[in-house]
Amino acid sequence: MEIELREPASPPEWDLYYDLRWRVLRERWTQVRETGRDEHESNAFHLTAWIEGKLAGTGRLHFNSRDEAQVRFMAVEEIYARQGIGSRILDALEAHAREHHARRIVLNARESAVDFYRAHGYRLVDQSATLFDSIVHWRMQKDLQR
Repeated sequence: MEIELREPASPPEWDLYYDLRWRVLRERWTQVRETGRDEHESNAFHLTAWIEGKLAGTGRLHFNSRDEAQVRFMAVEEIYARQGIGSRILDALEAHAREHHARRIVLNARESAVDFYRAHGYRLVDQSATLFDSIVHWRMQKDLQR
């Protein structure tokens, strides 16, 4: 299976990108589409994963400070889950952070994703927010090697 990683390249691709984020991360909790966006959209690095012309996953990286980057909106289509797509996206986001001299990456992982991030070298910092009154999140961090 060949995975193509790239930024969204056209208005239809941006629409697919935001739609996938919403469907995977918000829809089942009956959240409106606008909850899938934040104030960092315009200055973030957005990444998509494509398999045979179909959008399979998304991820985003923005900077909280000069030294700290944050991963958000990691989402993989259910039919592509556990096939290495999330790992490829996360690796590419980390590479982008390194290229821009980040010293660490932080993220807020859903409880169901903590083991995935641990396998990629992230450590638990503390419990974070509970989203939609039901999704416990954990703040995690990874120090980047130079």
